[in-house]
Amino acid sequence: MAHTGIFCSSDEILVKAGENYDTSITEARINALCLQAESYINVLTGTNWSDSYAGLNADWKGILSEAESNLVAMYIISFNMSGYASLEMASTMLDVLWARFDACISIINKNRDKITA
Repeated sequence: MAHTGIFCSSDEILVKAGENYDTSITEARINALCLQAESYINVLTGTNWSDSYAGLNADWKGILSEAESNLVAMYIISFNMSGYASLEMASTMLDVLWARFDACISIINKNRDKITA
């Protein structure tokens, strides 16, 4: 199955999930999680970035990519933490990913009027 996420690639997500993620996470599952993440980002920021994505410049695409890949990696890590060295390790990864996701959303919300093609 091909990747259908708009903001980021499967590779970006899996790198952030780390080498110990549950490999039963299929491309179909990643696609479904990407759709959820994209919808969440769109609603959270009050803008449908999915529809306007192609017209954005590379900087804003990068912020959206980081936000989505962080959020989906969190979904994957929390799906099954047994592969990680410890729950503390998985929890730390989740904390870092959440902090960066939150920072990306803040950047988008504070600069929405500057986001251009």
